[in-house]
Amino acid sequence: MANTISNSNTPPAQLVEVAAIASRYKGQQDQLMRVLLECQKVVNTFSEDVAAIIAREMGLSQTHVYGFITFYAMLSTKPRGKYIIRMCKSAPCHVRGAREVVKAMEDFLHIKMGETTEDNRFTLEYCECLGICDISPAIMINDKTYGNLTPESARELLKLYIREEGK
Repeated sequence: MANTISNSNTPPAQLVEVAAIASRYKGQQDQLMRVLLECQKVVNTFSEDVAAIIAREMGLSQTHVYGFITFYAMLSTKPRGKYIIRMCKSAPCHVRGAREVVKAMEDFLHIKMGETTEDNRFTLEYCECLGICDISPAIMINDKTYGNLTPESARELLKLYIREEGK
């Protein structure tokens, strides 16, 4: 994750939506993470203009907002796919075959961990423990978790997401 925020041309409609979310929490610095998570559902990437609007609407300094965005791995300063696939990097997952599952997903999607497919459909990322060690190796795709994965079941899961999107 880069520690800089890109300057991009976020669509005006998205900027208006970000401003509306952030303005509900004006003066509530303790709600910044909630605001950022809500806004990330709208914009997916925190560009300089998005961060500036959040800071303005909440009454915070841009430095404070930038610090949050660049510190937390769940917040992104670079474009990510529609489906963010997070692989648990904890010991239980790796002891139970996570490395092979990662390799299968990388091969299937033709990207490496930390990358996004050319069509902006999938992003592969590592994350800390998902808290579902009893069904490791496990991944999370956006907000849904999947466990007891094998290389084959991971490929089938990705195929399912591709088929569902085509409908």
